[in-house]
Amino acid sequence: MNGKSLRLEKLFNKSDNAVIVAIDHGMFDGPIPGMINLQETAKKINPCVDGVLLSPGMLKHLRPAFNSKGAPMPIVRLNWSSVYCFHWNYNQAYTVIAQTVEEAVANGAEIVLVSLTLQTGSEKTDTENVKVYSRLVNDAAKLGIPVIGEYFPTHSGTISKEQMHEQVFSSCRILSELGCDMIKTFYTNDFKKVTESCPVPVFGLGADKTPTQVEALQLAYDEIRDGARGVVFGRNAIQVPNPAGFQAALCDVVKNNLSPRDAMEKHGISDEG
Repeated sequence: MNGKSLRLEKLFNKSDNAVIVAIDHGMFDGPIPGMINLQETAKKINPCVDGVLLSPGMLKHLRPAFNSKGAPMPIVRLNWSSVYCFHWNYNQAYTVIAQTVEEAVANGAEIVLVSLTLQTGSEKTDTENVKVYSRLVNDAAKLGIPVIGEYFPTHSGTISKEQMHEQVFSSCRILSELGCDMIKTFYTNDFKKVTESCPVPVFGLGADKTPTQVEALQLAYDEIRDGARGVVFGRNAIQVPNPAGFQAALCDVVKNNLSPRDAMEKHGISDEG
């Protein structure tokens, strides 16, 4: 038993699947709808979720979301990568450390997230990205802090479904081999193959905002059906008329295997975007 085990057991809450809400988009996009004022955004997070993913500088501003019994766990993203700057047409995936593990833990982080992009077309960039990733993963291990490794490919919005699957399939295994405790990545057209070949729990991400809430819940349902141990939803969990209600429905889908329609009916969610 060590600190990492305790934190992992807390996240999965006695072996349940986990729901994480992401509000770290401003780290790359600046203010976006639903996340203009993060203090107000944090008030719309349902305590039923297990964790909240946020950027390094925001934890100190959002302490009320985490300083009470039963509150979600704060999860801090540690590295900054240009691969997320779609609005600047960046795709080289240059990566730097935004905050060390020690600094994040000093601010209250219980889990950290470290991203990695490979197959950039540059051996030097891939190698530098692995260097950043491995340093942060190993530093976290020394402190007993669990790491969510995130695989995010270049040109994620334009590559084919087959290309997306092949990158996710191979690279998630690489991330785990380099030492992370969990993985966050895209849902692919053969996602079960990804989860079955990965020795650590895999979280499916929400990606772009879906046209309707039932589609978002269906995505979560499909990810869990295909072996995911949880989901990480951002826009789909925040940019909705009733974020707390949707998140309650999401928890029922992910944790209790409720169908999307039944979860919506239970929590009074209409079939709107």
